[in-house]
Amino acid sequence: MIYDEEFETLPREALEALQLKRLQHLVERVYVTVPFYKKAFDEKGVKPDNIKTLEDIHKLPFTTKEDLRDNYPFGMFATPMENVVRIHASSGTTGKPTVVGYTRRDIDTWAELMARTLAAAGTHKGDIVHNAYGYGLFTGGLGFHYGVERLGASVVPVSGGNTKRQVMLMKDFGATVLTCTPSYALRLGEVAREEGIDFRNLKFRVGVFGAEPWTENMRKEIEEELGLDAVDIYGLSEVMGPGVAIE
Repeated sequence: MIYDEEFETLPREALEALQLKRLQHLVERVYVTVPFYKKAFDEKGVKPDNIKTLEDIHKLPFTTKEDLRDNYPFGMFATPMENVVRIHASSGTTGKPTVVGYTRRDIDTWAELMARTLAAAGTHKGDIVHNAYGYGLFTGGLGFHYGVERLGASVVPVSGGNTKRQVMLMKDFGATVLTCTPSYALRLGEVAREEGIDFRNLKFRVGVFGAEPWTENMRKEIEEELGLDAVDIYGLSEVMGPGVAIE
């Protein structure tokens, strides 16, 4: 399903021209506003005006998780804090958390990307989306939430936990799209069985699962146990959150 026809059907030549324009703007901006990048570019002998084609992206230095942690919390921000309206962060289980700041325009862009990915998975107006991704510093819950609203569907912001109650709400509300981690999807199916409910008899048509690794065997198990199409979504907090890519 196409959400944004203008951008999703761009000819390859026009798409690559847009990508180059945005890459050049991004490199110029971070070189001027983020001391880390100015130093990294200078050490590699790269200036913003060296980026003349998309292939020139290979001239740019890599940014590592360690770089993000070394500049904790706000050293990588490319805009003054007065423009930052939201802050998300990783769990920090393997070190300092990586921190992501969002301007109002970032939030709007994120919602648009999530609406596009949800539409690609088969979500549309009239759907009821049971959103069991975690809300809070984790980007999953809110990323899906605003995407569903932008698409024009209905979102049920249940977050994680309290699984018996979730199963009840799924049945009573007639949810048609499930969004959560794949492991939690299997847990929902297990609790439904304990409550005497066959998940396959609920109204779910599609599930959008991510935020953790999963296998084709897990996909098959989810589809058989829950009676829906299981779609993989990809994202990472350092690039907004969910919405980076989808099947």
